[in-house]
Amino acid sequence: MTLSPERRTELFRMEEARRQTQRQLDMIDRQIIRRMTALIPQLRPRQSEYRRGRAPDPGAFLERYRSHLAALTAERQPEIDALSRKLARQDLAIAGFLERHGGCPEGRAA
Repeated sequence: MTLSPERRTELFRMEEARRQTQRQLDMIDRQIIRRMTALIPQLRPRQSEYRRGRAPDPGAFLERYRSHLAALTAERQPEIDALSRKLARQDLAIAGFLERHGGCPEGRAA
């Protein structure tokens, strides 16, 4: 069953709002990645460890990386959680809309 033009417009608006929310989440993810990439040189072991006759601990870099990543993520966590909840609500609204108004319009997988 196909949707009326008004219903298609309404569905398009709902889907566009969902895409915008997803873009916001993706932007936060890219910002965290960009900040972590900028931090990598600071996380590398100091050359003084080599001069003292011992190799740097390979696990120490990962530990520092993970702790900084956790800190950056925790900083943005309330925003991430709010957008994730909004995205879930939008998914439910779109699914409910399609269920109420005749299933999948043309061009969509069932």
